[in-house]
Amino acid sequence: MEHLAWIGLSQSLFGALLVGSKSNASLPDKILSIWLLLMAVVFLSLGLDIRSNSFTTLTSSFLLFNPLLYLYSAGSTVKGFKLKWTHTFHLLPFIFFEAYSHITKIEFLPGAYFERDGEFLIRIIFGVVNIASWFGYTAVALMLIHKHRMRLKDELSSIDSMDKLSWLLFISIFYTVYWIVLLIVSLTIVSIRSSSLFPMVYNYAVLLGMAFIITYYGVRQREIARFFREADAESESINEGDENMRHVNVERAIRSFMEEERGFTNPELSLQSLSESSGFPRYLVTEVLNNRMGTNFFTYVNGLRTQEAKRLLSSPDNKYSIEAIGFECGFKSRSSFYTFFKKSVGMTPNEFKLSALRQKDV
Repeated sequence: MEHLAWIGLSQSLFGALLVGSKSNASLPDKILSIWLLLMAVVFLSLGLDIRSNSFTTLTSSFLLFNPLLYLYSAGSTVKGFKLKWTHTFHLLPFIFFEAYSHITKIEFLPGAYFERDGEFLIRIIFGVVNIASWFGYTAVALMLIHKHRMRLKDELSSIDSMDKLSWLLFISIFYTVYWIVLLIVSLTIVSIRSSSLFPMVYNYAVLLGMAFIITYYGVRQREIARFFREADAESESINEGDENMRHVNVERAIRSFMEEERGFTNPELSLQSLSESSGFPRYLVTEVLNNRMGTNFFTYVNGLRTQEAKRLLSSPDNKYSIEAIGFECGFKSRSSFYTFFKKSVGMTPNEFKLSALRQKDV
């Protein structure tokens, strides 16, 4: 157990250094670095407890993980989010219980959690605060990540897992499952009045694993706020006829750039670049795509790419490989090409090519 504490301390400090020293470190990187530094405090606390033979199960690591998961999610997905001194209030429960457990030198054994002794009230408060913290912060973090993932389809034509914060979504879901399992195990141990320290070992082992995961993906994660600009200022109100004509002009400009100038072949195409190329503000382009053309930016662009891919795949004179066709049509990766094509056409590019060529031979 002591080895776990010192490995966790080393990994957390190393991770904080790696993430914090990234070139052009963004606000989310700084939050992640603080997160890892505070995880190092938790592991250091465990090591000191073991050295002093004071195994306390009043671990406050949840009260650290929960608010920092929320702050990192908000910093990564909310436009204009900035850290303020008031955000330190989120860490007050963690600081209080961490300090309390060391100042009082108390030992909370799982089997005696509901014993009516002098520490009964603080144990109950601790349990309630942990559950409320987990449910509240995790729910808000998942909501922010979900909204961000939905918003990407109005902003980008090529979306990869790092843009979607897939790793953070995975951690949030994994953490929720881990918390539920720990709660069930802990309640079982309490009910049979066992002196097992399994919940404590399980908690810190998973925390160590998360320190590795957070470090790895934190270093790889690029800033995603660069995709999003401030919303365009809405123009003055105009009558319905003029608005309809303006929407017609916007649609013409979109189709001209995308279909005639083949703007869809640019794998880095974004709503911002389409707005600049068409000469209309982003909000108006989005409005026309959603309300007049009945689609969103991601679906529209990749639909054009798929149509072009179908044309090339069905041509007997085409000598390109299937992967090369995907890149030629603007798909950023083989996986994104195959995924969208299969979803849109109902068959893989390979299957479509064979089917199209067989029909031409008949």
